[in-house]
Amino acid sequence: MKQLIPLTAAVLLLGILLPEGHAVAQGTNDQFRGSSWRLVSGGFERGGRKVHLTPPRLQGFLMFDSSDHFLIVITRSRQAGTQGESTATLQRNVACFGTYSIDSADHTINVHIEGSTFPKWTGTDQKRRFTFAGDNLKWTNSSPAGAPGTAELAWKRVK
Repeated sequence: MKQLIPLTAAVLLLGILLPEGHAVAQGTNDQFRGSSWRLVSGGFERGGRKVHLTPPRLQGFLMFDSSDHFLIVITRSRQAGTQGESTATLQRNVACFGTYSIDSADHTINVHIEGSTFPKWTGTDQKRRFTFAGDNLKWTNSSPAGAPGTAELAWKRVK
């Protein structure tokens, strides 16, 4: 019995002192499930060209519910212009929803897109690599919109 008390105290202290990303009781799924995120920055590289965007030009919101569904909306704003310019702006926005699963060992989130503003995404499965640092989430998509290249998005947890 005397050994049980120090062992219990050590386990409790370990759980309190470990950084959030290493918490014993909190798995990766728990970090996603029931969370909301605001887009902090984003960028992409395609054909040797790099573009980095931040608010207010780039805005986004990401939600994961407790039933493994997700919703994402990303907008790239631009000042009002001609109808052609407005159409080009609409093509730069994306919204999609569907289901997700987490592969903790591989640090990937797998999404099944049920609906999207990009019709060719609807019904597809996509994979993104992710990392957590406290209330920050970063994910990388190796082929945005079906084109060769890389997109990276940085999110901040909404509390």
